[in-house]
Amino acid sequence: MRDFKKLLIWKKGMVIVSDVYKAVGFLPETEKYGLRSQTTRCAVSIPSNIAEGSAKKSQKEYRRFVEISLGSAFELETHLLIFQQQAWAPKEAVDRLLTLTMEEQKMITSFINRL
Repeated sequence: MRDFKKLLIWKKGMVIVSDVYKAVGFLPETEKYGLRSQTTRCAVSIPSNIAEGSAKKSQKEYRRFVEISLGSAFELETHLLIFQQQAWAPKEAVDRLLTLTMEEQKMITSFINRL
């Protein structure tokens, strides 16, 4: 079993989750069960899959969960681009989240390559 709480990719994922929960507050009420729900779920999925994978015995299984985390990071990027396109949240908040998310994608990709 690995200590996921020491991983930078998990820590950054937790920062992203916190920022996403702040940003979705700006979405229109009509998106409460649509984009808001999808965005928070994919953000939460990033650190959650890293944590879940750390409990797996085989390296192959661990890698699979980290890859799922990467997929969630790319899904989140798409949602944030929609926020940006629709001007639903402050530009600074969306720009910060996009930067964090793209950094996270690179870090997760690097981590996968080392596994």
